[in-house]
Amino acid sequence: MELPPLLRRAVDRALSGVPLDELAETAATLSQRYRQERSDGKAHVVSNRDALAYLAVRLPATYAAVRASFAAIAEARPEFTPKTALDVGAGPGTALCAAVECWPALADALLVEASPIFRAFGEQLAAEMQQPHMTWHTCDVAVDEIDDEPRDLVTLAYVLNELAAAHRQRLLERLWWLTADTLVIVEPGTPAGWQRILAARHQLIEAGGHVVAPCPHANACPLQPPDWCHFARRVARSRLHRQAKSADVPWEDEKFIYVAVSRKPATAGRARVIGRPRKASGRVTLKLCRTDGSAGDQLFSRRDGEMFKHAARSDWGSSL
Repeated sequence: MELPPLLRRAVDRALSGVPLDELAETAATLSQRYRQERSDGKAHVVSNRDALAYLAVRLPATYAAVRASFAAIAEARPEFTPKTALDVGAGPGTALCAAVECWPALADALLVEASPIFRAFGEQLAAEMQQPHMTWHTCDVAVDEIDDEPRDLVTLAYVLNELAAAHRQRLLERLWWLTADTLVIVEPGTPAGWQRILAARHQLIEAGGHVVAPCPHANACPLQPPDWCHFARRVARSRLHRQAKSADVPWEDEKFIYVAVSRKPATAGRARVIGRPRKASGRVTLKLCRTDGSAGDQLFSRRDGEMFKHAARSDWGSSL
C-alpha cells in the first residue's frame, strides 16, 4: 500500500533536511518499542526527533493498517458515510488521513492527542492536504474526560497497548458513549494485541454493539493459542523510509488486528480469510473464519466454479 500522494509529499517536506544518522537511530528505537509492545510510561513523552522518526517509519505502517480496516467496514456497510469523526490517540492525524481517503464526505473531526509536538506536526501535515474541519484536544486519555458530542466514526488506533489494563475498560466505556455509529479499534498483530481486541470486542458486544468486521459472527473467537487472529498489509517504503531503517527491501509487512463495532445491527456476514492463501495449480486453500463461528482450512478447486474464482482472487483479510 502506498500513501496518498498529498500525504506522501507532506511527510517528505516535514522530513526534509533531517540528519539521517539521527533519524535512523531514533527510528530503530521506535520500531523496537512497537515490536516489543513496551509500555514504559513514555508514550506521551515525545521529542521532536521522536515525531520525525514516527513520520518516517511508523506513519506509513499505521496508515496501511487503519486504511485496510476501514476498507473492510466500507465493504460490509457500503451505506455508511460518516460525516463526523473522533480520533483518540491521534498522533499527527494518521487515522484521520485514512478515514478521509475512505470516506471523502467526512466534514468535521476532533483529534485527541497528549503530545503537543505530535499535534504541531499534525497541523503541519493538514495544512498541505485537503482535510475536513479539525479541532485538537490535548489530554491523557487514560485519566482525562473527553468532552464532545457523539460522532459517526470513532477510532482508537495503536492506543490500548499503551495503557495499563485498569484504564482500558473505562476508556472503551467512554468511547462507546461517544460513538453515534461505529467504533474502530486497531492494535498490533501480536498474540497480546489479539487478546486486547478480544476483550474490547466482548465488552462492546455486552454493551449492545454489533460486530461489523473482521468477524463474520458475534460468537466467541474459535481460535486457540498458540494460534491467534491477525492480518497483514504490505507497505511500500519510500527512499527515506529505507534509509531510516537501513533496509534494502522496498516494502515491509505491517501485522495488525482490529475490530469494528456499530450501534446498528450488522447485515449477514461473509467468511473472512484469516491467513495467507496457499495457492497451487488449479486449487487454493484458505484459512477461514466462518459465519457459524467456526474456523479452519477449506480447499477450493476448479470444479467449484465461480467460488474457486473468488477464492483464487482473495487475500489475507478478504471476505469470501
